[in-house]
Amino acid sequence: MFSKSCKYAIRAVLYLAVHAGEEQKFGAKEVAEALDIPSPFLAKLLQQLSKMGLVDSTKGPNGGFFLSQENLNRPLRAVIEAIDGPEVFSGCILGLPVCSGDNPCPLHSKAVRYKASIIEQVEAYSIQDLAKRIKRMKLSLGPNDYNLV
Repeated sequence: MFSKSCKYAIRAVLYLAVHAGEEQKFGAKEVAEALDIPSPFLAKLLQQLSKMGLVDSTKGPNGGFFLSQENLNRPLRAVIEAIDGPEVFSGCILGLPVCSGDNPCPLHSKAVRYKASIIEQVEAYSIQDLAKRIKRMKLSLGPNDYNLV
């Protein structure tokens, strides 16, 4: 359902939520290495999220990306919509240009329920809530994320 860019952005935001803060910032290259994501690609995603106010960044020798408390309190849906757009939740699951209750695609009725469930989940939990769960469950966000495993 989500693009590869969106999945990378979600993982990067969660990585920052788990590992970074005002005192501990990470460069795009460090995050990319931990998550095994192409660095230039992730840098563009992080810059996009920063411009949209979903990730904070500072320049300079001690600079890097991190999440403010305001960012941590946002629902995951904000990150998803920043990368894939709001239509990710409203468009046809098969990609048909016209799909609605009046003119449904073959998967419309099941897709509507599926999307409603996904929306409920990505709105119900803040980024901070998800970061706490990741820490508690000792989940790794990437192959080089050694701090939790």
